[in-house]
Amino acid sequence: MEDKKTDIQRKQHQAVLFSMLKDLDRVCRKHHIHYMLFSGTALGAVRHGGFIPWDDDLDIVLLRREYERLLDSAEKELDSDKYYVQREFGPHWPMMFSKLRLNNTTCIEKYHAKDERMHQGVYIDIFPCDNLSDHACIRKMQFLASKIVIAKALYARGYATDSLVKKGFMQLCRLVPGKWLWEFCVRKEDCGSEMVHTFFGGGSKYNKNVFPRKWFEETIEMTFEDGSFPVPEHYDELLKKLYGDYMELPPPSQRKCKEHVAILDLTRSYREHLEEQKIMNINTYTRSIR
Repeated sequence: MEDKKTDIQRKQHQAVLFSMLKDLDRVCRKHHIHYMLFSGTALGAVRHGGFIPWDDDLDIVLLRREYERLLDSAEKELDSDKYYVQREFGPHWPMMFSKLRLNNTTCIEKYHAKDERMHQGVYIDIFPCDNLSDHACIRKMQFLASKIVIAKALYARGYATDSLVKKGFMQLCRLVPGKWLWEFCVRKEDCGSEMVHTFFGGGSKYNKNVFPRKWFEETIEMTFEDGSFPVPEHYDELLKKLYGDYMELPPPSQRKCKEHVAILDLTRSYREHLEEQKIMNINTYTRSIR
């Protein structure tokens, strides 16, 4: 009975995310902004024709210039009473990627946020894809620099971990000036490079975040739920790099979410759950949809 209830709740969450995607897609098509479904969302499109049944998030990715165009256009086009564009390093958001948030909802992750004014509504992740140097040594230096930028951001956000190594690394990184490291990673002016990276897209391994530029320039339309959305034209190569034999379903015991959401409420604002968030045990706390 509990599994059935959880499945119904996940589908409700997916339905909200899909509605958000359609609004974001409308903005992109109107302004000819080149984006694509990414990571598990692209895998869902290819393998399931929609969401991975046991998944509850939605990711898109854009090359840096298109990424910035999307954020600007979404802020102007989308109803501000309904949506909030949570831009990288913006007010009350110290992270190095962006999110589209749905107002008057709750999607509190397993953090004790340091900033209570941080928007914590249901979200779509919007990841940038940046220039990678053509020189092998500089590529590795970009990767290392990204780790420092990420650690600084996580510390500012309130990331909790039991790992003494991670705690120590975050403490050290918070003292390092981050702006020039971020600029070194992004390399905005280096538009002639043949390779790109998604170091700020959440992946932890170097090899799974380095790609030929053309993989992020060429798209095809593919069914996702009851719509059609862009996925990489080179989706087979991309998904093999990310997941290996991606068409093989994992065993039933592994078909579950990452469980990073602690409190999910599709009908009430996260502001109504802030006191609850303060006292939750981030290692075990999970609240269902209301």
